[in-house]
Amino acid sequence: MENKELIRMFRLTASLMELHEENPFKIRSYTSAVMVLERLEKPIHQMSQAQLEGLDGIGKGMAAKIVEAVQTGSHTDLNRLLETTPEGVVQMLNIKGIGPKKIKTIWKDLGVESIEALREACEKNEISKLKGFGAKTQQTILEGLQYTESNKGKLLWAEAEPLALDLLSFLKQSSKTAQVEVVGDFRRNLEILDTLQFLVSLKDDAAWSSYLDELSGITPQEAASGPFVWRGTHDASGVKLEIRLVSERRFANQVLLYSANPQWLTQPLNDAGDSLMSEAYGDAAPSEEAIFSRLNLPFIAPELRESPRILELAKENKLPTLLQDQDLKGILHNHSTYSDGAHTLEQMAVHCQQLGYQYLGICDHSKSAFYANGLQEFRVQQQQQEIDRLNQQLAPFTIFKGIESDILNDGSLDYEPDVLASFDFIVASIHSNLKMDIVKATDRLLSAIANPYTTMLGHPTGRLLLRREGYPIDHKAVIDACAENGVIIEINANPWRLDIDWRWVEYALSQNVLLSINPDAHSMRGYEDMRYGVLVGRKGGLTPEMTFNAKGREEVVAYFAERKKAKGI
Repeated sequence: MENKELIRMFRLTASLMELHEENPFKIRSYTSAVMVLERLEKPIHQMSQAQLEGLDGIGKGMAAKIVEAVQTGSHTDLNRLLETTPEGVVQMLNIKGIGPKKIKTIWKDLGVESIEALREACEKNEISKLKGFGAKTQQTILEGLQYTESNKGKLLWAEAEPLALDLLSFLKQSSKTAQVEVVGDFRRNLEILDTLQFLVSLKDDAAWSSYLDELSGITPQEAASGPFVWRGTHDASGVKLEIRLVSERRFANQVLLYSANPQWLTQPLNDAGDSLMSEAYGDAAPSEEAIFSRLNLPFIAPELRESPRILELAKENKLPTLLQDQDLKGILHNHSTYSDGAHTLEQMAVHCQQLGYQYLGICDHSKSAFYANGLQEFRVQQQQQEIDRLNQQLAPFTIFKGIESDILNDGSLDYEPDVLASFDFIVASIHSNLKMDIVKATDRLLSAIANPYTTMLGHPTGRLLLRREGYPIDHKAVIDACAENGVIIEINANPWRLDIDWRWVEYALSQNVLLSINPDAHSMRGYEDMRYGVLVGRKGGLTPEMTFNAKGREEVVAYFAERKKAKGI
């Protein structure tokens, strides 16, 4: 059992206990256990009960429950709670905007025991009449239900990757396969997918009828399938699967057709009206490169096949040299145990150095983020003293003194100017009062961007993909303000964020705004998320030259110093 499954199980236990109004101290023991388990890097199933008991926040009783869960797939408390809670009520716990106490009221006072019944109660205006609810809460529930429904069967690119690669490997290993490729949204690096598409050509097309018989963990959709396409659903995730049979002779043509935005393919490329789509439907080609070449175009990477501007650049032979993982020289926006990270500052720094990077930017939460153990002023001093010591010890590797400063409701930054001036750089982010309209959200960001202490804008919309919509912002106004004030924009590489959205990268680059690929790492393993930021950056046409953390250590030292001098800091 993976750590995330155990964490999900114990979080559910705490919510069910709250739903049933059980002992608050027992509830707290589960929520504390979740916080401890979230910080663990080591696989929990490899730990003994004695090792678990040695963790701060995990007592003997809780350690025993963890061992029970690992060994049996559940534990006694959870089994008992599930037996006394309707399945639909358990599902309601996943709805954003309402907690266990309100769900209990809905369940007990209205007899609502399913998601559909909850939707019906909202539509009949019954929820708003409950004590402590009102029209606003009812609307929040409806919006939560709609959001959950619209995202059913969808996966993050990072979640879909292992499934896509496993299926690709399975199909490649078949003795019947001539060629196979994963195409569609996955090959184009779209951040969210509802379908995994594959193209396959067989050595003998007669084998098609039995080709997929050995696939396990899927449910075929026979009504949606046809003579040359198989469709089904992956049982565990609910994501749709599509495997299409194409001729080996025209395999490359079909790969191009299924690896680009259809509107992009139809863009006319000359006065004759030729397009990549018409060329792909033309003579068979040995490769995608050959099809581009027939139109006097260089090869265009699948992730770029979205914007008409890319076609114009290709015609002028001016395609950008896209950012690659190895271009990144350092990792900025990271957290340690000083706030809500899983590893100490030294552990984060040493691991960063061992990965081959030249520098680390530490950005623990500021004091307003009390829920994340944000740093009071005296703890800022303590951390900066430790950074000085570690910089001497690890030189030439450098730890930059940063903070993720909360953007307060009026757009100001956490801390007084003298404290802000003590940092090498500041990532300004919104973490509270997220329910804003576009005017309020944009004004709040613009105020922070205009603050001379703001070096970088963190996760601009606050979105959590498939979990929470971001607050609406005027992206153009925000990017223009960053250009005017010399503020770097973060591409938050956490696969749940990927914020700023890649669709705005092209405009940011056009305004000469630097972007930084930041993992927002809360553990050493979090550094691995850098690659997701690179993928979406590439999708927007990001180059090494316009990527801040593609600069070397000395360049970054000089940049921070010159910027502070220019701002009068």
